[in-house]
Amino acid sequence: MKANYIDNFQEWEKGFSFFSEVRVRFSETDMYGHMNNTISFTYFEQARIDYFRHLGILMPSVGEEDVKSIPIVADLQCDYVKQVFFDDVLRIYTKIAQVGNSSMDIHYLAKNQKDEICFTGRGTIVQMDPRTGKSVPISEEEKTKLNQLAMLPH
Repeated sequence: MKANYIDNFQEWEKGFSFFSEVRVRFSETDMYGHMNNTISFTYFEQARIDYFRHLGILMPSVGEEDVKSIPIVADLQCDYVKQVFFDDVLRIYTKIAQVGNSSMDIHYLAKNQKDEICFTGRGTIVQMDPRTGKSVPISEEEKTKLNQLAMLPH
């Protein structure tokens, strides 16, 4: 497997420590019990939310007054390596790969219960002002924290 966002797979893989666990539900499969290709994006979403909450960053509380920015997905990519089936248990690893002015690149790694790589992915998350729909800079405080996290195993 050679995804264009991975230079050295062994080094890339070492940067992950946080994961969310999911079990593939029957409704997420086709008639052969094979996970539908769209479901990986749902798993990425949940893992990303869990990761941001774990870090205490970027996620406004539900019902929070005067929210100045929210993280939105600008693009998302998935590279499939191994088939996934109904009732498989997956660990969806998540890490920050790069931080920009108002965006960041998030990487994902999915492994099954046998510790086999099933799919990998990446996506750009942009901080957006919900009132204007325009991107807004990540605060210097959060940018510093995110850059530290991107360079260290989390």
